Amino acid sequence: MNLFAILMKQDDPSKCTATKLVKFHLLKTIVRPRHDTLILNPFSRNCLTRSDRNLSSALCVIDCSWERSDTILQNRKWRTYPLLRRLPALLAGNPVNYAKLGKLSSVEALSGALLIMGYNSEALAILDKFKWGHTFYELNLHVLQEYSNAENEDEVYDIQRQYFEQQGT
Repeated sequence: MNLFAILMKQDDPSKCTATKLVKFHLLKTIVRPRHDTLILNPFSRNCLTRSDRNLSSALCVIDCSWERSDTILQNRKWRTYPLLRRLPALLAGNPVNYAKLGKLSSVEALSGALLIMGYNSEALAILDKFKWGHTFYELNLHVLQEYSNAENEDEVYDIQRQYFEQQGT
């Protein structure tokens, strides 16, 4: 899977996980994704499932500040892409948003998507570049395994409810 990021450069560059992945040549930066690229956007109507791996050989994250994400990610230009996907519920493992639901860094979003689609070695390779990467993996291991076995979006939503709504997270 080819990994891409659109860098909005709104956060401290020394803490930007996408920038670090670029330095290790695990991710390429782009300005505009191709229309056949899976784009992670938490405001998408469609949830990522394992079957999305058959739609594209490219995965892109939009790296922006959480304070500005509503404005940027709900912008009309992002709604024109056919392969927008949001991740199902996952817990952050990064030190800034530890255990917060959905407050993922770019590397967590990419690795979560890769794990759901069955690209486990690629997901672990990018997480290994961060000393807290294993924390994201361990926090979400069981739910990610279930998401990756789900046949469709409805099953993903059922799994999400079982794990997160009953726990009060």
